[in-house]
Amino acid sequence: MEKFRYVDPMIGTVGEVQTDRSHGGGKTHPGASVPGGMVQMSPDTVTGGDNGTGYNYCHDTIEGFSCNHMSGIGWYGDLGNLQIMPVTGDTQLRSGSNEEVPFNKGTEGWKSPFSHEKEKASAGYYSVYLEKYGITAEATVSQHNGLLRFSYPENSDSRVIFNFSRRIGGHADFQEINIIDPARIEGKIVCTPKGGGFGRGHGNISYNLFFVCEFSRPAEKMQFFANEELKEEGLLSFSDEDAGMLAHFSYDKEPLVIKCAISYTDIEGARRNAEEIKGLSFDDVRGNAERAWEEVFSCVDVEGSNETDLKIFYTCLYHTLLDPRCSADVDGRFDMYGKIIKADSYTHRTVFSGWDVYRSEFPLLTVIRPDIVNDEINSLLAIAKEKNASLPRWELLNIDAGCMVGDPGLIVAADAYIKGIRNYDIDTLYAIANAAARSEKELFGKPFSSKRPDAEQYVKDAFVPKKLSDTLEYLLADYTFSRLAWALGKKDDERHFAERAMRYKENFNPLLGFMAPRKENGKFMWIWGRYDDNCCVESNIFQQSWFVPYDVKGLSSLFGKKRTVRLLETFFRKAKLSALWSVDYNHSNEPCHNITHYFSMLGLPHRTQYWTRRVQKESYRMGAFGFCGNEDVGQLSAWYVLSALGFAQLCPAYNAYFINTPLFKSANVKLSKEYHSCSVSDTFTVECDKDPLSHPYISKAFLNGKEIDRCYLTYEEITAGGTFTLCLSQTPCENSLKKAPESFF
Repeated sequence: MEKFRYVDPMIGTVGEVQTDRSHGGGKTHPGASVPGGMVQMSPDTVTGGDNGTGYNYCHDTIEGFSCNHMSGIGWYGDLGNLQIMPVTGDTQLRSGSNEEVPFNKGTEGWKSPFSHEKEKASAGYYSVYLEKYGITAEATVSQHNGLLRFSYPENSDSRVIFNFSRRIGGHADFQEINIIDPARIEGKIVCTPKGGGFGRGHGNISYNLFFVCEFSRPAEKMQFFANEELKEEGLLSFSDEDAGMLAHFSYDKEPLVIKCAISYTDIEGARRNAEEIKGLSFDDVRGNAERAWEEVFSCVDVEGSNETDLKIFYTCLYHTLLDPRCSADVDGRFDMYGKIIKADSYTHRTVFSGWDVYRSEFPLLTVIRPDIVNDEINSLLAIAKEKNASLPRWELLNIDAGCMVGDPGLIVAADAYIKGIRNYDIDTLYAIANAAARSEKELFGKPFSSKRPDAEQYVKDAFVPKKLSDTLEYLLADYTFSRLAWALGKKDDERHFAERAMRYKENFNPLLGFMAPRKENGKFMWIWGRYDDNCCVESNIFQQSWFVPYDVKGLSSLFGKKRTVRLLETFFRKAKLSALWSVDYNHSNEPCHNITHYFSMLGLPHRTQYWTRRVQKESYRMGAFGFCGNEDVGQLSAWYVLSALGFAQLCPAYNAYFINTPLFKSANVKLSKEYHSCSVSDTFTVECDKDPLSHPYISKAFLNGKEIDRCYLTYEEITAGGTFTLCLSQTPCENSLKKAPESFF
């Protein structure tokens, strides 16, 4: 069966937290996308609340279809521009479900009820029946174009509403539209923090969206409106802060198709992007989208007996490959702070949720799509160079929203360089990372901006006052920087940052028995217990205390080895693994990810195998409530994909992938001859001698026929290709795979 048919984009589509369910909040969208595409043509059920994609499965009306969406994010979201809604007859000129822009005089709006029974979503395609109007709406996409197909009821008054001011998490600030002819419009949508957007403006996201819309048949009349008032007829151009357009079409038994090309560069870019699908029908574009997914899924081929596991696996792989997405036009041009740049050697990408994705998504991509990793580092570096600042932490459309904590851009770059992914300017990247880590005020003869807060005390004392999460994240970044310095032969920097990373021990409070935040004078703050979340970011003391992935054995010495094992077992045993939130192990948020593999580091790989399987089976489900929390731009999905293959990268910039029992009897990974050695084979195969669903423990392991006794493979061994064979058992094998690294330095 074609792999793309296993994808169910409805998985995880619950938005703002639903209090009556224990699972959900994935905040994915069900719309049509292609791998890494600029356009995501998806339905909108609401504008408002913490529904970052504009769609929430728990709603029962649709207000339109817009051309660009983020996936799996919180903080009220952004994008959702150029919203289009088919209607019949007269209707009020507000959607009725836009909480950001309330009615002036309407009451119901143009939104339409819909039923999930008449809604379909697949890789590259979406359709729904709009009950209010009797219209079937369909969507598909190419890389830079979104297509809508509307089938109206017989002899209906066929109309389309264009909502140019709509924006997720707020509204667009200004719009200008030109009617080129009865079958074509062009325009520009201006979005700034004034109108809200990401973090309701706190993300400081600004961008211009340029668009070209073409209709499969000419409109009989097009009339602009603003503030729920129609403007005089005959206008060919219009600009406003709340612009919309009502287009009238004669009924035709053939559906109306609207093609929308977008660009973040300029109107010429949108026009060139429209050429991408010139002469292609809706069905042609849909077929191309499905083939694009099938081609990208060829990077991983799994064989399993459980249909649900296959669907969850390929849906997770689908979500992993949505972002980082292309933000450049077909000719490689993109806008950066008003300057038009053309990238010839890489694809400029956007949507980098760094704090999330450095943990599993990028370690997965280094194996299955190293070209995307290389693109992303070039993209982050281009932004850092232009701003003379740290590599971005949470990037959207070339702007660092600053969301979350740490220095994840450095972590991803250091990990990639260690692995031989190096098609970028390493000298400039190193200089920027070094300046950020040392909190320099100047670089390249210009003022430099480091994203590390409270930097002066951190540089001196290796902790951020009253911020435990910040402290531990920066110490991990320092560890990865020491590894980058090692790879480049910069011994003084290597030693300096390795020593600073090891100062994590100074944050262990022996009276509390856990890590704890410290005051400016270095003394520990008062903490009432392990579940105190004071000074922790989306975590608590218990969860954050484990966050030293580069020195698990050293951390165990602080805790005491027997106590460490006992605490780890308690951490997992008390957690409800399917819950939206847990104060013990909390899979719905990133600080806990990969802690199941701490058992392997402590000589108990069978407990890693046990708990990893439990998380796989209990934290992921089918359906809209299928994710146990925000999908986080691919991270939650990537954890599942990597673990299903049988691995986790416990620590970035250290080339060990720790072994757990795979989900599938066989998995075949296609390697990249450009980035990987492929010295044994151009594929890496993981095979099990028995069904891993009924035999969850590993008794023996062989790499290319040679037995291994360690709990990890190196990145070099995986990317050399060959066959990794696992002999499985129904019962724990405590003496198998017991050998772990003594040190990650």
